Amino acid sequence: MITIKNNDAIQKMRIAGNLLAQMFEMLGSRIVPGITTLDIDSLIENYIKQNELISCSKGYLGYKHSSCISLNDEVVHGVPSSKKEIKDSDLVKVDVCVSYKGYCADMARCFFMKDVSPDVIELVAATKLALDKGIDQARPGNRLSDISFAIETEIKNYGYGIVREFAGHGIGAKMHEDPEILNYGSPGRGPVIKVGMAFAIEPMITLGKHNILIEKDGWTVRTVDGKFAAHVEDTVIVMEEGPMIITRL
Repeated sequence: MITIKNNDAIQKMRIAGNLLAQMFEMLGSRIVPGITTLDIDSLIENYIKQNELISCSKGYLGYKHSSCISLNDEVVHGVPSSKKEIKDSDLVKVDVCVSYKGYCADMARCFFMKDVSPDVIELVAATKLALDKGIDQARPGNRLSDISFAIETEIKNYGYGIVREFAGHGIGAKMHEDPEILNYGSPGRGPVIKVGMAFAIEPMITLGKHNILIEKDGWTVRTVDGKFAAHVEDTVIVMEEGPMIITRL
């Protein structure tokens, strides 16, 4: 069942989203070559505590960290580690979900190190554009799959791969709520989008083929062909006038 958020829930989600966006702004200057992914997770955990937020990932199915940090060909759910040191050529993807007074916001961004190749920069730009196109369809009266179709249509222009096994989702009092939001599909299908629905929309796009595997740690998802992948995510609340993105400043 897709929950409709009341004004109280929306205000709390907006606070969570704004604080999350401010945190990602801070991370932009802190993620540099030489830092480990565990160091980044520690920065995130400290920020969460200082701002009276609660990590939604820590403790989820036994997960031990406040963020997922995925490098290069890792698509999503990379586990922070003291052994993973950021290098000059890395693409760093950070995914964080927090709650404020019982309501959640979820966000992911890509960070380029100085020697990232131009084709990877183009991949991320296309993924961000596809996210924007998907978000624009989160309007009252549209169908859920209109979001999916918009994302796929944009990505098809570039010939990139679209990960099939993971998807966006509803969000609110829980990190993962109904519905599942695929990054591909035909338009005009699924539930009608209504005011008060909230979605975490997150294209996961690959430079090569879309095939993925899960590492032995049970979390880290990477491309089978070793090509880089991009992942961006925003939390959106459907309003009368259209989508309100709560994870952007």
